[in-house]
Amino acid sequence: MKKLVIAAFTAMAFCTAVSAQQICAHRGFWKSKEAMGAENSLASLNAAGRIGVEASEFDVHITSDDVIIVNHDDAIAGLEIHDNAYNGFARMYLPNGEHPATLGAYLAEAEKYPELLLVFEIKKQKTRERSNLLQDMAITMLRAHGLLEPSRVIFISFDYEACKRVASLLPGFTVQYLQGDKSPAEVFADGINGIDYHFSFYRRNPQWVEEAHALGMSVNVYTVDNEQDIQDMIDLGVDCITTNEPLKVRALIEKNRR
Repeated sequence: MKKLVIAAFTAMAFCTAVSAQQICAHRGFWKSKEAMGAENSLASLNAAGRIGVEASEFDVHITSDDVIIVNHDDAIAGLEIHDNAYNGFARMYLPNGEHPATLGAYLAEAEKYPELLLVFEIKKQKTRERSNLLQDMAITMLRAHGLLEPSRVIFISFDYEACKRVASLLPGFTVQYLQGDKSPAEVFADGINGIDYHFSFYRRNPQWVEEAHALGMSVNVYTVDNEQDIQDMIDLGVDCITTNEPLKVRALIEKNRR
Protein backbone atom coordinates (compact mmCIF):
# COMPACT_ATOMS: atom_id res chain seq x y z
CA MET A 1 0.00 0.00 0.00
CA LYS A 2 2.83 2.40 0.83
CA LYS A 3 4.34 1.88 -2.65
CA LEU A 4 0.95 2.60 -4.23
CA VAL A 5 0.69 5.89 -2.36
CA ILE A 6 4.23 6.92 -3.36
CA ALA A 7 3.59 5.96 -6.98
CA ALA A 8 0.31 7.84 -7.06
CA PHE A 9 1.88 10.97 -5.59
CA THR A 10 4.69 10.90 -8.14
CA ALA A 11 2.36 10.35 -11.09
CA MET A 12 0.09 13.14 -9.87
CA ALA A 13 3.08 15.47 -9.70
CA PHE A 14 3.92 14.48 -13.28
CA CYS A 15 0.38 15.27 -14.41
CA THR A 16 -0.16 18.53 -12.58
CA ALA A 17 3.19 19.89 -13.71
CA VAL A 18 1.84 19.93 -17.25
CA SER A 19 0.05 23.15 -18.18
CA ALA A 20 -0.76 21.80 -21.63
CA GLN A 21 -0.18 18.55 -23.45
CA GLN A 22 3.44 17.52 -23.78
CA ILE A 23 4.91 16.11 -26.98
CA CYS A 24 6.87 12.90 -27.27
CA ALA A 25 8.80 12.20 -30.48
CA HIS A 26 8.08 8.59 -31.45
CA ARG A 27 11.43 6.79 -31.89
CA GLY A 28 12.99 10.22 -31.93
CA PHE A 29 12.30 12.84 -34.59
CA TRP A 30 13.19 10.39 -37.33
CA LYS A 31 11.43 12.40 -40.05
CA SER A 32 13.95 15.22 -39.59
CA LYS A 33 16.46 16.07 -42.28
CA GLU A 34 19.41 14.88 -40.23
CA ALA A 35 17.84 11.53 -39.24
CA MET A 36 16.95 10.68 -42.85
CA GLY A 37 14.23 8.25 -41.78
CA ALA A 38 16.40 6.34 -39.30
CA GLU A 39 14.13 5.49 -36.37
CA ASN A 40 15.70 5.03 -32.95
CA SER A 41 18.95 6.53 -34.24
CA LEU A 42 21.30 8.91 -32.48
CA ALA A 43 20.40 11.47 -35.14
CA SER A 44 16.67 11.12 -34.41
CA LEU A 45 17.35 11.58 -30.70
CA ASN A 46 19.45 14.66 -31.41
CA ALA A 47 16.73 16.05 -33.67
CA ALA A 48 14.14 15.62 -30.90
CA GLY A 49 16.42 17.48 -28.52
CA ARG A 50 17.09 20.20 -31.08
CA ILE A 51 13.42 21.05 -31.69
CA GLY A 52 12.74 21.14 -27.96
CA VAL A 53 9.98 18.57 -27.53
CA GLU A 54 9.44 17.48 -23.96
CA ALA A 55 10.13 13.77 -24.53
CA SER A 56 11.60 11.23 -26.94
CA GLU A 57 10.63 7.55 -27.06
CA PHE A 58 12.89 4.62 -27.91
CA ASP A 59 12.79 0.80 -27.80
CA VAL A 60 15.28 -1.76 -26.52
CA HIS A 61 16.09 -5.45 -26.96
CA ILE A 62 18.91 -7.60 -25.58
CA THR A 63 21.24 -9.72 -27.73
CA SER A 64 22.25 -13.30 -26.97
CA ASP A 65 25.55 -12.02 -25.51
CA ASP A 66 23.82 -9.48 -23.24
CA VAL A 67 24.21 -6.24 -25.18
CA ILE A 68 21.17 -3.95 -25.18
CA ILE A 69 20.39 -2.56 -28.65
CA VAL A 70 18.07 0.35 -29.41
CA ASN A 71 15.65 -0.95 -32.06
CA HIS A 72 11.91 -1.36 -32.44
CA ASP A 73 11.54 -4.73 -34.16
CA ASP A 74 12.69 -8.11 -32.86
CA ALA A 75 15.01 -8.42 -35.85
CA ILE A 76 17.31 -6.21 -37.90
CA ALA A 77 17.67 -7.13 -41.59
CA GLY A 78 16.09 -10.50 -40.79
CA LEU A 79 18.50 -11.29 -37.95
CA GLU A 80 16.74 -11.95 -34.64
CA ILE A 81 18.22 -9.77 -31.91
CA HIS A 82 17.46 -12.18 -29.09
CA ASP A 83 19.18 -15.14 -30.76
CA ASN A 84 22.35 -13.47 -32.06
CA ALA A 85 25.45 -11.79 -30.67
CA TYR A 86 26.01 -8.05 -30.93
CA ASN A 87 28.85 -8.25 -33.46
CA GLY A 88 26.37 -9.35 -36.11
CA PHE A 89 24.48 -6.07 -35.71
CA ALA A 90 27.48 -3.79 -35.23
CA ARG A 91 28.27 -4.09 -38.96
CA MET A 92 24.73 -3.19 -40.08
CA TYR A 93 23.59 0.27 -41.17
CA LEU A 94 20.52 2.40 -40.58
CA PRO A 95 19.13 4.53 -43.46
CA ASN A 96 21.29 7.49 -42.39
CA GLY A 97 24.52 5.49 -42.27
CA GLU A 98 24.62 4.94 -38.51
CA HIS A 99 25.08 1.52 -36.98
CA PRO A 100 22.27 0.31 -34.68
CA ALA A 101 22.98 2.03 -31.36
CA THR A 102 23.80 0.23 -28.16
CA LEU A 103 21.94 1.51 -25.13
CA GLY A 104 25.22 2.85 -23.75
CA ALA A 105 25.84 4.98 -26.84
CA TYR A 106 22.23 6.17 -26.84
CA LEU A 107 22.31 7.23 -23.19
CA ALA A 108 25.62 9.04 -23.70
CA GLU A 109 23.94 11.07 -26.44
CA ALA A 110 20.89 11.70 -24.25
CA GLU A 111 23.09 13.29 -21.60
CA LYS A 112 23.47 16.28 -23.95
CA TYR A 113 19.78 17.19 -23.50
CA PRO A 114 19.04 17.68 -19.79
CA GLU A 115 15.51 18.95 -20.49
CA LEU A 116 14.54 15.95 -22.64
CA LEU A 117 12.55 13.20 -20.93
CA LEU A 118 13.48 9.71 -22.13
CA VAL A 119 10.50 7.42 -22.72
CA PHE A 120 12.13 4.00 -22.37
CA GLU A 121 10.14 1.16 -23.96
CA ILE A 122 11.04 -2.29 -22.65
CA LYS A 123 10.20 -4.66 -25.50
CA LYS A 124 8.88 -8.14 -24.77
CA GLN A 125 11.68 -10.71 -24.59
CA LYS A 126 11.53 -14.46 -25.21
CA THR A 127 11.68 -15.42 -21.53
CA ARG A 128 10.98 -13.76 -18.21
CA GLU A 129 14.61 -14.32 -17.23
CA ARG A 130 15.87 -12.38 -20.27
CA SER A 131 13.38 -9.60 -19.67
CA ASN A 132 14.48 -9.27 -16.05
CA LEU A 133 18.13 -9.16 -17.11
CA LEU A 134 17.35 -6.41 -19.62
CA GLN A 135 15.56 -4.40 -16.93
CA ASP A 136 18.36 -4.82 -14.40
CA MET A 137 21.06 -3.90 -16.91
CA ALA A 138 19.09 -0.89 -18.11
CA ILE A 139 18.63 0.45 -14.59
CA THR A 140 22.36 0.05 -13.92
CA MET A 141 23.24 1.85 -17.16
CA LEU A 142 20.81 4.69 -16.56
CA ARG A 143 22.35 5.19 -13.13
CA ALA A 144 25.87 5.17 -14.57
CA HIS A 145 24.91 7.89 -17.05
CA GLY A 146 23.25 10.04 -14.39
CA LEU A 147 19.84 9.52 -15.96
CA LEU A 148 18.12 7.38 -13.33
CA GLU A 149 15.89 10.20 -12.13
CA PRO A 150 12.07 10.46 -12.39
CA SER A 151 12.53 13.77 -14.22
CA ARG A 152 14.79 12.17 -16.84
CA VAL A 153 13.23 8.82 -17.67
CA ILE A 154 9.88 7.03 -17.63
CA PHE A 155 9.29 3.40 -18.55
CA ILE A 156 6.65 1.95 -20.87
CA SER A 157 5.94 -1.60 -22.00
CA PHE A 158 3.36 -3.94 -23.51
CA ASP A 159 4.76 -6.51 -21.08
CA TYR A 160 2.57 -6.19 -18.00
CA GLU A 161 4.91 -8.23 -15.80
CA ALA A 162 7.80 -5.96 -16.81
CA CYS A 163 5.73 -2.92 -15.85
CA LYS A 164 4.92 -4.39 -12.44
CA ARG A 165 8.53 -5.35 -11.79
CA VAL A 166 10.00 -1.98 -12.79
CA ALA A 167 7.37 -0.18 -10.71
CA SER A 168 8.37 -2.32 -7.74
CA LEU A 169 12.11 -1.81 -8.31
CA LEU A 170 11.79 1.94 -8.84
CA PRO A 171 9.09 3.46 -6.60
CA GLY A 172 8.67 7.11 -7.45
CA PHE A 173 9.25 6.61 -11.18
CA THR A 174 6.52 6.81 -13.81
CA VAL A 175 5.73 3.43 -15.39
CA GLN A 176 3.05 3.20 -18.08
CA TYR A 177 1.32 0.13 -19.51
CA LEU A 178 0.79 0.10 -23.29
CA GLN A 179 -1.53 -2.76 -24.19
CA GLY A 180 -4.89 -1.05 -23.63
CA ASP A 181 -6.65 -4.14 -22.32
CA LYS A 182 -6.97 -3.00 -18.69
CA SER A 183 -8.83 -0.14 -17.04
CA PRO A 184 -6.87 2.49 -15.11
CA ALA A 185 -8.15 1.03 -11.83
CA GLU A 186 -6.85 -2.45 -12.72
CA VAL A 187 -3.43 -1.06 -13.67
CA PHE A 188 -3.24 1.12 -10.55
CA ALA A 189 -4.16 -1.80 -8.29
CA ASP A 190 -1.01 -3.58 -9.47
CA GLY A 191 1.22 -0.66 -8.52
CA ILE A 192 1.62 0.81 -12.03
CA ASN A 193 1.05 4.56 -12.02
CA GLY A 194 0.41 5.35 -15.67
CA ILE A 195 -1.20 4.29 -18.93
CA ASP A 196 -0.02 4.98 -22.46
CA TYR A 197 -2.65 3.58 -24.82
CA HIS A 198 -3.30 3.85 -28.55
CA PHE A 199 -5.75 6.65 -29.26
CA SER A 200 -8.35 4.13 -30.45
CA PHE A 201 -8.69 2.79 -26.88
CA TYR A 202 -9.45 6.28 -25.55
CA ARG A 203 -12.02 6.72 -28.29
CA ARG A 204 -13.80 3.60 -27.09
CA ASN A 205 -13.27 4.45 -23.41
CA PRO A 206 -13.03 8.24 -23.09
CA GLN A 207 -13.83 8.00 -19.37
CA TRP A 208 -10.46 6.32 -18.80
CA VAL A 209 -8.62 9.65 -19.00
CA GLU A 210 -10.67 11.18 -16.20
CA GLU A 211 -10.59 7.93 -14.19
CA ALA A 212 -6.81 7.71 -14.44
CA HIS A 213 -6.33 11.34 -13.47
CA ALA A 214 -8.62 10.85 -10.48
CA LEU A 215 -6.24 8.11 -9.31
CA GLY A 216 -3.25 10.41 -9.83
CA MET A 217 -2.05 8.43 -12.85
CA SER A 218 -0.29 9.87 -15.89
CA VAL A 219 -2.09 9.44 -19.22
CA ASN A 220 -0.16 9.32 -22.47
CA VAL A 221 -1.36 8.37 -25.96
CA TYR A 222 0.32 6.89 -29.07
CA THR A 223 0.91 7.19 -32.06
CA VAL A 224 -1.07 10.26 -33.10
CA ASP A 225 -0.24 11.80 -36.49
CA ASN A 226 -3.54 12.77 -38.12
CA GLU A 227 -4.70 16.32 -37.40
CA GLN A 228 -8.20 15.32 -36.28
CA ASP A 229 -6.84 12.57 -34.04
CA ILE A 230 -4.39 15.03 -32.50
CA GLN A 231 -7.18 17.52 -31.83
CA ASP A 232 -9.37 14.81 -30.30
CA MET A 233 -6.60 13.84 -27.88
CA ILE A 234 -5.98 17.49 -26.98
CA ASP A 235 -9.68 17.87 -26.24
CA LEU A 236 -9.72 14.68 -24.19
CA GLY A 237 -7.01 16.06 -21.92
CA VAL A 238 -4.26 13.47 -22.16
CA ASP A 239 -0.96 14.52 -20.62
CA CYS A 240 1.40 13.65 -23.47
CA ILE A 241 0.96 12.90 -27.18
CA THR A 242 3.42 10.50 -28.79
CA THR A 243 3.74 11.23 -32.48
CA ASN A 244 5.78 10.87 -35.64
CA GLU A 245 4.78 14.48 -36.43
CA PRO A 246 5.98 16.52 -33.44
CA LEU A 247 5.95 19.85 -35.28
CA LYS A 248 2.34 19.31 -36.38
CA VAL A 249 1.31 18.45 -32.82
CA ARG A 250 3.12 21.50 -31.46
CA ALA A 251 1.34 23.77 -33.93
CA LEU A 252 -2.07 22.40 -32.89
CA ILE A 253 -1.30 22.67 -29.18
CA GLU A 254 -0.22 26.28 -29.65
CA LYS A 255 -3.34 27.01 -31.70
CA ASN A 256 -5.50 25.67 -28.86
CA ARG A 257 -3.75 27.95 -26.37
CA ARG A 258 -4.82 31.10 -28.22
